[in-house]
Amino acid sequence: MGTAVRTGDVIIILSDDEDAEEDISCNDQSVVIVEAQDVKKSDCAVAPVALDEDLVITFSRRAEVLPHARYDCPEHVFTATDDTGAPAAGNQLMCDQCFCYICDKLASLCEMWCCSGLCHCNSHKRSDSWNNLRNGLLLGGLQRFNLTLSELDSHLRHAETMLQSFKLRLSAKFASFLRGETLEEHGPSDLNPKGRIFNYTPVYEFVSSFLNEADEQEDRAAAVLRLGAAEVFIPHFQVSGSYISHSPTANAVEARLALLQRYTHTDTHTQSQSNSFGYFPLVCFRRVIASVQRQMVMTSLTPEFIHKLQEFYQKLFFPPELKKMKSSLCVRPWDDVLLVSVLKGQNVSGVRKDKGRKDLLIEQIAVVLLRTELLQQQHRYRELCRYLRVVESDDSKLLQQVRDLIPFFFCMDGSIAGGLHSLFPTVNAPAARLTPRLFLFYLRLFTTATAPAAARVSVSGSARVCFSDAAWQPMKDAVPLQDAVVVKFALRVQRCCPAVFADSQCWISLLRIVNPPTAIPEPPFEFLHEAKDVVGSILLDQHGSTVQIPRNFHEVYPAQALLLLVTGALGQRILRAALSPALPVLNTFKGNLWALGWLRDSLSSSPERLRSFSQELSREAGASTDGDNILRFLHSCAPAASSTEIRDQPDSRSDSWLHSHKTTRDSGSDSRRQNVARRTAMKRHRHHRHFNY
Repeated sequence: MGTAVRTGDVIIILSDDEDAEEDISCNDQSVVIVEAQDVKKSDCAVAPVALDEDLVITFSRRAEVLPHARYDCPEHVFTATDDTGAPAAGNQLMCDQCFCYICDKLASLCEMWCCSGLCHCNSHKRSDSWNNLRNGLLLGGLQRFNLTLSELDSHLRHAETMLQSFKLRLSAKFASFLRGETLEEHGPSDLNPKGRIFNYTPVYEFVSSFLNEADEQEDRAAAVLRLGAAEVFIPHFQVSGSYISHSPTANAVEARLALLQRYTHTDTHTQSQSNSFGYFPLVCFRRVIASVQRQMVMTSLTPEFIHKLQEFYQKLFFPPELKKMKSSLCVRPWDDVLLVSVLKGQNVSGVRKDKGRKDLLIEQIAVVLLRTELLQQQHRYRELCRYLRVVESDDSKLLQQVRDLIPFFFCMDGSIAGGLHSLFPTVNAPAARLTPRLFLFYLRLFTTATAPAAARVSVSGSARVCFSDAAWQPMKDAVPLQDAVVVKFALRVQRCCPAVFADSQCWISLLRIVNPPTAIPEPPFEFLHEAKDVVGSILLDQHGSTVQIPRNFHEVYPAQALLLLVTGALGQRILRAALSPALPVLNTFKGNLWALGWLRDSLSSSPERLRSFSQELSREAGASTDGDNILRFLHSCAPAASSTEIRDQPDSRSDSWLHSHKTTRDSGSDSRRQNVARRTAMKRHRHHRHFNY
């Protein structure tokens, strides 16, 4: 079907015969372009049968020619060749819309179109040599990063321009450094009167300024600028046998290290070398490497782009002193199979076998800290706990400090019970390394199910929980722990952590939990007497993995039992070593003086230590009214206290809250107490046998 047109026109034939579709082979074309032939006007008449067709072409004209590469020109035949010496047959011919494949501009504007030795007219896309030439011209320095033209945008093109300008200017500054400066410009020197000064500081300041500009660019452009700059200044060297200025960055080798690793956190060898050149402070990341590492972990760089950055970095030349940094950018992408399986809880060992090869989850400590920071920001605490439990690193000490904060991450996830459990694993318990400050943090968190709004983990030489003075807010889905569970937690920490056991503030906070402002009724004398044996057996059990409180002991008088248990632990602390300050600790018993008397009875087992403790209180009392009241009470009740010590205490101070307790304690007759003691002694073993530990 069709119609005749003028000579030179093109006829397009479309086939829409549905009945013949089954007969069309896969090689048949549904659109056929044929050359128009001369026909007579009589042949142009449309046959009656054609009028019944669904499609009838009544008019056609030559298609408009769009811009195209020379090898796609519809007017001039192209001969594909890799020859660059001279134009192949007819390749130099061009139409108005032909573009140079290499220059990416009109062929008429290409200066190398027919240039002998490099004829752009022969270029085409099916040749690797021509493609490399094209990429080198259009990508410039970005070709080293193995980028494609489809990946380029305005940010990367601007970065390439900045990088080329930086290389030229840095080359000039380094050449000036190699020439040196005369001593007349800096004054005479006795060390080397005939020498020259080679000061690398101007070069260092120029590179630092460029890196500062890179920090302000888009993510991909910034990464390219940083690594591109590193490629240029890494080969810099210090001129040997020359007098060097005492500026911190005057030496090329030392300044180069400072540029690559502006800060470091554990490199003691580097620190020892920095005495004369003023290395930057410890405990921060490296500049170029750390910035790119942060981008790989914290930003949205694609895995493909990250892989290209890593390939570029591996091709760099590293002097011997920088060989250890060659693997610094070996960072797993977030979609890594092993990493994903660990985060989802599908892999609890950090080991994956792939085609007979073992893959271990080992990452640099800088990468571990970055992942910890990001997962905190995203509130993915459970995944963070899974990751920290299995990952290994090159800095085991700092990694252990971060792992010790896994209980905190559990609590932030709303699982306070899980956080408590993770403090006491069977091996290497984090509770053994708690600081008093962190113990108080957990104590408040467990009892209130709240946390500071801005609580986070910070790493500055050591990993720790940092939080401001912002108000504590309830944690989602978190439930406070019962007082008995909190007391068990505190006693277990005191067993394994000497710092917490010795700290007075930790005792004050614990006693306030079991010593509320409202007075707790004094239990019967029999209970108080038997409590000495029960509390002693609980505290002396140092081999148990947990603290077990007998049910019969805790069920009858639960509040009194917990108070006596903590008071007994305090007594052991006082008997073991001096407690300072002690008066604030004793002041927590202000509403429950019967427990203070029970503590006095516990201390009476060691008259010598009780006497020294009284002397410590005497020195500490000072002008404290409450301190003097407690001091007089202990002195009056202690069998070994001398009358001189009692007379030395101020008598004019108010003693009403203590006197009432003493009167109550002394109102009973001695005979009644002796009878009760005898009955208790007869039943002690029988009752004690039924306690469930």
